[in-house]
Amino acid sequence: MSSSTRGGISRRVVLGGVASGLAAPCFAQAIPDSTEFEGPLDQGARRNISSFRTLDWQPYFTSTRNGAILVDITSRALHFWSEDRRIYRLYPTSVPMSEDLTRRGRTEVVRKVEGPSWRPTPAMRARNPEWPEYVPPGPDNPLGTHALYLSWEYYRIHGTHDTRKIGRRSSNGCVGLYNEHIAELFGHARLGTQVLLI
Repeated sequence: MSSSTRGGISRRVVLGGVASGLAAPCFAQAIPDSTEFEGPLDQGARRNISSFRTLDWQPYFTSTRNGAILVDITSRALHFWSEDRRIYRLYPTSVPMSEDLTRRGRTEVVRKVEGPSWRPTPAMRARNPEWPEYVPPGPDNPLGTHALYLSWEYYRIHGTHDTRKIGRRSSNGCVGLYNEHIAELFGHARLGTQVLLI
């Protein structure tokens, strides 16, 4: 599909989806098509139909050793660069519900789990005493199909079965992705992949 066709069709599809209340599925379909890049990127920023900006890694990292993940809380986007910078991905995310639940700074991937289980943190249980103490892997699990555990306790980049959360301030601190996006990121990220939340 040509870029001009892709832009025209995607814009109509997204606008039609917004009008009909189905923005999330249309939005999700438009993102991979317009933000998957192989090979070096042009300098500067290009925009896709979702108004996310592609970014260069250099203002944020000194190198891409082990790969690099940038989470932009404001634009609700996650950027990934492979170590050799031949792979770049841009994904829409969910972000923390409030500023007091938001953590910014540098961390790294310390554990990768396919089919994660979930235990609410003590603070989550205090706010929501009706929540279960443990949720096994499966369709009711808020971590979705895959999780990248960060060096900060309780913080993860993970999937979600509730696609309405993506693009919103809807998490208790973690960064959420569509399950198909976290599965792809899970395949690219390594233990030691750098992570910066801004």
